[in-house]
Amino acid sequence: MGSTNLLTVIMPIALSIIMLGLGLSLTVTDFQRVVKFPKAVFIGLFCQMIILPVVCLGITKIFGLGPELAIGLMILSASPGGPTANLYSHLAKGDVALNITLTAINSVLTLLTLPLILGWSLQVFGKAGEIFMPLHKIVEVFLIILIPVTLGMLINAKAHMFSKKMEKPVKILSALFLVLVIVGAVMKEKENIGTYFQQVGLAALFFNVISMSVGFFIPMLFKVERKQAIAIGMEIGIHNGTLAIFIALNVLNNSAMSIPPAIYSLIMFFTAAIFGFLVNLRKTT
Repeated sequence: MGSTNLLTVIMPIALSIIMLGLGLSLTVTDFQRVVKFPKAVFIGLFCQMIILPVVCLGITKIFGLGPELAIGLMILSASPGGPTANLYSHLAKGDVALNITLTAINSVLTLLTLPLILGWSLQVFGKAGEIFMPLHKIVEVFLIILIPVTLGMLINAKAHMFSKKMEKPVKILSALFLVLVIVGAVMKEKENIGTYFQQVGLAALFFNVISMSVGFFIPMLFKVERKQAIAIGMEIGIHNGTLAIFIALNVLNNSAMSIPPAIYSLIMFFTAAIFGFLVNLRKTT
């Protein structure tokens, strides 16, 4: 009970700090940049919001995931890119400005698209009558996303030097909270974690690799600049796992659904590093 209560307290704080960190790096220009990169932004959003949930649904069917694990992976597919995508994109020589723009727009659009995809997933996997999305919890998610991002943007606009100084500590704190959230989610299901990992581990890995491949190769197919394709690949492959875990635990009150995003969040940091190495290796050969 103690660990469960602790996780319930940590989750909103963790998500708020992550979204505050995002806000500290954003300006109004980041939203306006869609005019500068209309093709890249449109393709990135299309891959993220349309292709990814369809691909994820296919993966849940191919791997025969049970309803709760399948819905957990679907929640992740509907979650926006994480701020860490900007760092990996920078290391892989991607267009970080495009990453920031996609993360900003995705985070706002998610407020509309995530409930739709979640409701659809509950229907598809036969849980619509068993698992409910309380309205006050959905409003809570909106507030936890919007208020810290808005606050971070205001700090960045009014006290830019302070914002710059705070970016690194907030990012470190965000990473620490992500680790705590993953550990907490795993501990809640510690009796079943071995079985769950066997059931969903390969599916999460497969989905992660497919996500980055879709994010990179589809833009390249449409003649998007390579550095922008790298940015989109990182943006789509690195999800805000904390948000997905928060929805599973705090909105749906289902700890089993938090396992796929927890496992995915562990995997994505390694696969993103390999992806960054490969796209640059191919560039130089």
